[in-house]
Amino acid sequence: MDNEEYTFALKNALNEIRKVCPGINNSFMFRENGEIVAGDENTPEKTMTRVVDSFEGILEKAEAIGGVDGITLEASKGRVNVSCINDFYLVTVTSKKADMNYVNTVTRVLIPTVLKLLEKISPALLKNNAALPKAKPEIPIIEEPEEPIKEKHAKKPTAKEPKETLEPEPLIPEPPINQLIVENLGGLLISSDTVRIDGEILTQWEELYDGIRIEEVDVETFDGKTTRCKVKPIKDSKYAGKGIIGMPEKMQRTLEIKKGELVRVKPVIE
Repeated sequence: MDNEEYTFALKNALNEIRKVCPGINNSFMFRENGEIVAGDENTPEKTMTRVVDSFEGILEKAEAIGGVDGITLEASKGRVNVSCINDFYLVTVTSKKADMNYVNTVTRVLIPTVLKLLEKISPALLKNNAALPKAKPEIPIIEEPEEPIKEKHAKKPTAKEPKETLEPEPLIPEPPINQLIVENLGGLLISSDTVRIDGEILTQWEELYDGIRIEEVDVETFDGKTTRCKVKPIKDSKYAGKGIIGMPEKMQRTLEIKKGELVRVKPVIE
């Protein structure tokens, strides 16, 4: 079972829970490291990212007392419930009238059952707490053109007229697009026109383009706003492998975004 099928199975389980429990408005699952595993069809990825970012500080502080088994937040229109199931956190957003005893009973039976089945099929995927690897874009394979069929009376090449051979020009692959989470980038020596991303992503891009050094990127918001800026590897080790883009606040204001939102980032190849 590959990662896509694994996520698809959990997404279907979350959708079925919503059908059985009408009081659930949204639901999704994430790992302790903040990686979003799957969400139901009604929950946008941007919303999931913001919720995980909001709970990150609480979960980190809770490690000192043995971790978190459950968190419930009550508001005027409903509840947000975070429960720990195996190595995952399940987030459910319910209406005020929802029967929480019934919701908890269903989620604590159905989700562990699905996880147990997935573990039997492919245990390595469940036990791996690292972010699911992103597939590198495939470089198109160029086939040599076939030699044209000679006509009956075609003129044969002579020593004075060497036969011409056509060599295909190498194709440059389309720039890959990575979705990254905005994190504040500040300091006295921070330039307002430079962002920082994971050095591993820069290395993957440079390998894709035969060692060309990536010095600029295009950043695009989900509202269609774009900017071109310089890029450097992120220095803080705690953000390594978490899909973070460190961005100065001035640039965030220009793009009308803020910390915790998703943006699309691709290398500039010229």
